[in-house]
Amino acid sequence: MRRILGYVLAVAVAVLAPATPAFAHAGDTTEVSSYRVTVTGLSNPMDGLRVRVVEGGARLELSNDTGRAIEILGYSGEPYLEVRPDGTYQNTGSPATYLNETRAGGTALPPAADPTAAPTWRKISSDTTVRWHDQRTQWTEPALPAGVRPDQPHRLREWVVPLRDQVRTFDIQGTLDYEPPPAAWAWWAGAALIGFAVTLIARRWSGSVRVLALVAGLPTLGYAVARALDGGGWSGVPIVAGLLACAAAYRHPPFYLALSGFILAAFAGFGSADVFFAAVVPAAGPGWLPRAAVAIAIGAGAGLALTGVLRLRATVPA
Repeated sequence: MRRILGYVLAVAVAVLAPATPAFAHAGDTTEVSSYRVTVTGLSNPMDGLRVRVVEGGARLELSNDTGRAIEILGYSGEPYLEVRPDGTYQNTGSPATYLNETRAGGTALPPAADPTAAPTWRKISSDTTVRWHDQRTQWTEPALPAGVRPDQPHRLREWVVPLRDQVRTFDIQGTLDYEPPPAAWAWWAGAALIGFAVTLIARRWSGSVRVLALVAGLPTLGYAVARALDGGGWSGVPIVAGLLACAAAYRHPPFYLALSGFILAAFAGFGSADVFFAAVVPAAGPGWLPRAAVAIAIGAGAGLALTGVLRLRATVPA
């Protein structure tokens, strides 16, 4: 058992330290959302220049491998960020530098924030990939826009973020859409059915626990990978929970089975249940995949935990 836990911790440490792109600010955490941000393209494409939406629409990411300096312009058309061949620079005089510190954009502007002044560049990274919040791509009001029904999808607007290559200006183009939430009750019902099925199968066929443990743990690991592919980085809790559940396929004494199932259900399942309540999930791929992974974590984790508890009780003399 100690060897298994050692392998789990070693793998977790190995995946929790990837290289990350430059951030234009400290930022805030990624969350589920009802608003889908989509990049539709560049008004003037360039070889080596790539833009995508990351973190469930919270940020834009620009990668510049053109060998040229590309400026990202702020809300008054002033220089805001510049991605050069030697790294990323930020104009400390741009109001966008401060407004983009959070997704909501509520940071107070200092006196030095003047879009008409000559730029004052500060190097923030040696990376040629940068991520930033951009108010032009977001809906920041707490209430729905006027005329939007909560149960109907709606195109809110088409947006542009201007770029500059020396004296030539072009745009990142995209759309902002409202999407209604999924049927949360259906996912909760699915999790309950999975839990019932796992408990029933494990009690009737004792050897099935090996397969059930893999079925429980692998979707959680897949969800962690999908979040990383969307730019959210590696999250240690679901990775460790998924690995602990998968380890039960190799060796599963009752106490370990109960413990790993509880950790999976509580931390990777209920801890991520917000995906049931919003359409846009910060993960690569369609939204139903992370919802299915969370439902499996809740149901299968609870089923494994209950199976372990029942086996523990069976070993206690009457």
